[in-house]
This record gives sequence, structure tokens and C-alpha cells, in this order.
Amino acid sequence: MTAPGIVDAHHHVWDLAVRDQDWITGPELAPIRRTFTLDDLAPDLRAAGVEASVLVQTVTVAEETPEFLALAARNDVVAGVVGWTDLTRTDIAVTLDRLRELPGGEHLVGIRHQVQGERDPEWLLRPDVRRGLAAVADAGLVYDLVVLPHQLPACVRAAAHHPELSFVLDHLGKPPIATGELEPWRDHVRALAALPNVVCKLSGMVTEADHARWTVDDLRPYADTVLDAFGPARVMFGSDWPVCTLAATYTEVVDTARTLVGGADPHVFGETARRVYLSRVGGRNSRT
Repeated sequence: MTAPGIVDAHHHVWDLAVRDQDWITGPELAPIRRTFTLDDLAPDLRAAGVEASVLVQTVTVAEETPEFLALAARNDVVAGVVGWTDLTRTDIAVTLDRLRELPGGEHLVGIRHQVQGERDPEWLLRPDVRRGLAAVADAGLVYDLVVLPHQLPACVRAAAHHPELSFVLDHLGKPPIATGELEPWRDHVRALAALPNVVCKLSGMVTEADHARWTVDDLRPYADTVLDAFGPARVMFGSDWPVCTLAATYTEVVDTARTLVGGADPHVFGETARRVYLSRVGGRNSRT
């Protein structure tokens, strides 16, 4: 029997003719200030042996999630969508139900908010946000954490407060790879990994490193930290395409992940994502 293909648990698309991406500013991000579509990504997916992917939100705009769900309905490779909705809405449960009823709604597997942009380092612990997290859990969805290192302590507390909710840490919590610092990021990640309802994406590393001069050895201490803390069964590969193209090609990102993991580990490159995300396609599912 042929082994299952890779799951890319984290990529994006955007069309600047439909909506601006107001976070793409300044000369460093200029190379990705253009439209990126699934057609652009498809050759890389085929070359890498990716059989399924998870499309992740980019902006806090309600219209984006229905668009992504419709895209998933039309494209077999997009097996899951991590969308956005306002966690602080009092009717968030109704909103999540309505998203599920839309074309492609069965592909909704998670929710994400740009917590990294919130000034309050304990935003996740606000009562209105915690109510929203509980609604995400009740809907059988996961919650993706896109945060900066100083926000990790709040992530630990939020995950402990909501053991019924599966959390996914995006991009290793964005450690300062470019400067080579490990602490206090490493201690915070280990505390998060001690909670069984949290998994981590091996993603986003090349763009946290020096874009022009990074090496595998620069990334290794950070990858080793999450692999040791979470174990391969709670780590999943994500390309973070097209953001990754600021520092590496899609093929380079896949090859680098394989090197850091020590080969094409079946958990990291597919099984974890299938369990955490793709098993939820079509309805509710048990916790991670």
C-alpha cells in the first residue's frame, strides 16, 4: 500500500484585487505584496508529494472565511480551513453554526485571531475572549495561536483554563531565531507542551531567521525544543507559503523540515494534522 502523502498544515492565499492585506507593508515584505492563488501553489504541492492542506486566515475580516470555505469546496487539495470570526461576539455560537452551513462549510476545522497584534499580552484571558474560546470548543473546532513570545504565558493559562479545547501553536510561537536567543521562549514552550490539549506547528522558522543568511543549524535549537517538548505525535509540518518565500522556496522549506526532524516522520508530515484538523472535516470531533 502506498504511504499517505504529506499534509501541509499551514498555508495562505490572497487576492489583492479582492481585498488589501494591510499587514504587507515596508520594503522587507514587498516581494509578497501581490496576489497568490492555489494555482500558484499547486506545482510546489505536487513536487513535494502533498496530498492535502490546511488553508489559514490572513486578515480579521469576516468575509474571508466564507471565501476560503468556497475555495475548499472547489479544490480537493484544501481539506481544511482555519478561519476567523470575532471571539468576543455574544452570538459567536450562532456565527460558527452559520459558517458551517455555507458552501464548503464542512471544511471549517478551526478558528484563529491575530493575537500577535493585540497590545494586551493577556488578551486571551479576557472574559469575553474566554467565552469565545469555549464556543469554539463546543463547536468541535480547534483554536490556532498566532502569538509572540511574550504572549506565551497567557497561552499556557488559556490552554489550562480550557482543557476541552484543542490549541495549535503556529510557527513555534515566533521565537527570535535571527538573534539566536532561546530564553525565555524555550521555558514558555515547554510549559505549553506540558498541557495535553496543545500541539505545535513546525512552521514559520525561516522568516523568523535572517532571511538572506539563515542555515539549518540556526533553526535546529528551536526545532529540537518543540520536538523534544511535544514529541513528534504532537507536531505538524506547515509551509507558511507564501510568507516563507521571503526567505526560502517551498521545496527548501520542506527539505529543511525533513532535515530537522531526521527524515519524513509520519506524524510530523501527516498523521498529526490528520488527527487534529482533517478528522474534523464534516462535523464535530473529539479533542486532541
